[in-house]
Amino acid sequence: MKTVFVKPESADRKWYIIDAEGMILGRVAAKVASIVRGKNKAIFVPHQEIGDFVVVINADKVKVTGRKTQNKLYYKHTGYVGGLKTNTFEKLIARHPTQPLELAIKGMLPKGPLGRKLAKNAKLYAGTEHPHSSQKPIKIEA
Repeated sequence: MKTVFVKPESADRKWYIIDAEGMILGRVAAKVASIVRGKNKAIFVPHQEIGDFVVVINADKVKVTGRKTQNKLYYKHTGYVGGLKTNTFEKLIARHPTQPLELAIKGMLPKGPLGRKLAKNAKLYAGTEHPHSSQKPIKIEA
């Protein structure tokens, strides 16, 4: 079987918009990661960037189930000895409204240069306003 190489100009890349208000964090992230990766296309290849662009509005109004608002922890390390910092979902969404969804999407993408490039194709916004209206994004339900 031959390896498929899709030419970048032949890959039809569309723009989609998802309203995340009231939706569950992991379900929205899984849908966005799948579209950004290109898994919804017949020409999907795991080693190329052929996915579409996704604009997520109301990323600050995403929900989590159960008691995850108080119990879900996000970790980061300063690089110094004993520099492990933790934040709950509640505190993180108050300080950086799009970061929980951004971290969930990045965790579902491949690691390395391709994953970092694909993560830039997901545009997250806390409110309903976004600067991508000229691309005429297609509204989809997650």
